[in-house]
Amino acid sequence: MEALKAVYQQARKQRAVLVAIERQAGRWAVKADTITAPQHTVTHVAHDSVRAAVVRLIRSREIRSDSSAGPVYFVLHDVEDEQRARALAAALHAALYGDLELLARAVPPNAEPDLS
Repeated sequence: MEALKAVYQQARKQRAVLVAIERQAGRWAVKADTITAPQHTVTHVAHDSVRAAVVRLIRSREIRSDSSAGPVYFVLHDVEDEQRARALAAALHAALYGDLELLARAVPPNAEPDLS
């Protein structure tokens, strides 16, 4: 927790969006916070894309249903492994800055399973 706190303080100092992964009870969490970058605006298109990706990840049971899709704080709980957490963190970071390509590859629009 101390490491995350230090990274948060550094992001605030640099006025940058914070994106981090954290090990939690044998699984991983992806966290992003835009409050550290008060001058940064997440576009409606970017936010809608992130929200849709989070919904797909929840529906596919890849993350927990108490995960959050912003608009200021984003957290993806219960990611299975570090490699996937890093991929989702990179995709989330790029999306929050308007580049949606990594997000579309990490969580394709057709990623929802048929639950019928």
